[in-house]
Amino acid sequence: MRMRAAVMFEQGKSRPYADSKPFSIEEVELDGPRASEVLVEIRAAGLCHSDLSSIEGRRPRPLPIVGGHESAGIVREVGSEVRNVTPGTPCVIVFVSNCGECSYCKIGRPNLCLTHRAAKEAGELPAGGRRLRLDGRELYHYSAVSCFAEYAVVPASAVIPIGEDIPLEDAALFGCAVITGAGAVINTAHVPPGATMAVVGLGGVGLNALLAGVVCGAARIIAVDTNDAKLGLARQLGASDTFNATDADVIGQIVEATDGGVDFGFEMAGSVAALEIAYAVTRSGGVTTTAGLPHGARSIDIDVVAMVQNEKTLQGSYMGSCIAARDVPRLLALYRQGKLPVDRLKSAVLGLDQINEGFDHLAEGSVVRQILATHT
Repeated sequence: MRMRAAVMFEQGKSRPYADSKPFSIEEVELDGPRASEVLVEIRAAGLCHSDLSSIEGRRPRPLPIVGGHESAGIVREVGSEVRNVTPGTPCVIVFVSNCGECSYCKIGRPNLCLTHRAAKEAGELPAGGRRLRLDGRELYHYSAVSCFAEYAVVPASAVIPIGEDIPLEDAALFGCAVITGAGAVINTAHVPPGATMAVVGLGGVGLNALLAGVVCGAARIIAVDTNDAKLGLARQLGASDTFNATDADVIGQIVEATDGGVDFGFEMAGSVAALEIAYAVTRSGGVTTTAGLPHGARSIDIDVVAMVQNEKTLQGSYMGSCIAARDVPRLLALYRQGKLPVDRLKSAVLGLDQINEGFDHLAEGSVVRQILATHT
């Protein structure tokens, strides 16, 4: 089939993106699904900082590539081996699929599936090869999703059926922002009722971590960002205290305000500076969790002696340690109950032709989550 899609031919273009156009809207060809794959009509796709990192060249990708990894839509066709969805099913597409057979899948950690990760890094689908072409030239797939398009062929394990009562513009956020942010709090850190926590970085992922802290019954939630408008939204969503990360003594202020630091620190900005704040404000015996993905060349210096003496833990969280088929329905149940009001995180709905302007807004830090309505 032929469809419109946003194709990136070059990374590292300069801002404003409205002028340099890192994404070009092209009419491309898409092959149908193989036996273990699903064709989805994309109705909503989120603009994420991971996408921005790829535009900036901080996360190298094979090129040319159709972008996008966070989305929701309607199943239109399924392969012969697919059993979890049928045509006409509304669905969320998650950015990590799994094989079900590798050592990580067998121990219940499909988010770490090495088989499908290798395919994603190669810009291919796990069943092998690519399904996208432009003028006879094959295009690469982004995270085995490539949802900045009218349609996508994806692995069946990445497709989670949802009810027809969920607006697809809201559902799209569950494909990345919700499972990553809320999952880091619920699954990775296991924040208990009465704990104190700090979230550094209040984009879509960070604000979902904050919402999950409220769900878990955290007694005090510290929100940290460089944008005062986001700090204001954080207070509305349940933050007990807010701090601007640009303040010279922000770490000292937080440590003093929390009588020595928080039980759980979360870095959600994809920034080493943010991780340093999150780790520094975590009290002795506490746990710092990072779900951000900074530039691959960056690292953090840790005083190992102090870490040992203070029994502090630093850990990573990938896709919120989620089992998508289990956790997306659970998180959607919280949304239905009004406990995960992700609709309040949507900053704008854009057409596919506005994608470059959308990334300008994201780079400025003035928005939380913008949604592409790919069929406008």
